[in-house]
Amino acid sequence: MDIKITAKNIKLTAAIKEYINTRVSKVENFFDNIVSAQVLISVEKKINQRAEIILYTGAKSTINASAVENNLYKAIDAAATKAEAQAKKLKNKVKNRKSSKKSVKNMEVEAFEPVIMPQNDVKFSVIKQVEVSPMNPEDAAYEMERLGYSFWMFLDESSKQINLIFKRLDGTYGLIKPIKKK
Repeated sequence: MDIKITAKNIKLTAAIKEYINTRVSKVENFFDNIVSAQVLISVEKKINQRAEIILYTGAKSTINASAVENNLYKAIDAAATKAEAQAKKLKNKVKNRKSSKKSVKNMEVEAFEPVIMPQNDVKFSVIKQVEVSPMNPEDAAYEMERLGYSFWMFLDESSKQINLIFKRLDGTYGLIKPIKKK
């Protein structure tokens, strides 16, 4: 793992660098897919020692943990502990996601039996009476689009029969023309 350390208002000594490298490297024990890490250490008002650890994972997510203590080493430890907790949580989340996908794949598919509802259970929530005007299919398509409907019933000018025009999923139109049963 590539660890980049940035220090603000503090001198970055070899001992601090070594401690950060060992402490942040331990986070890899909890989550394998850590690509790189960025550690920001700073001193605020000569009292507060701040450490922030940002871990970039291969799972397109980041782990961000920070801590403020009166001792720099305590701040690094506290931030690393928070990062470890987040790494454990992320690992469990990824593991649960993978196991749920496996369980869906391993489910037995039950045979599909169509359920036919008896005719007397049909209930209509809306009954609308429509005046059917004579028009050609092109005018019916225009009227359907103008009103924002997905289908339109009309009286065909040439055949003088009720037809139904509907919009298909591919954007084209369908036309249903009745014929007499033989």
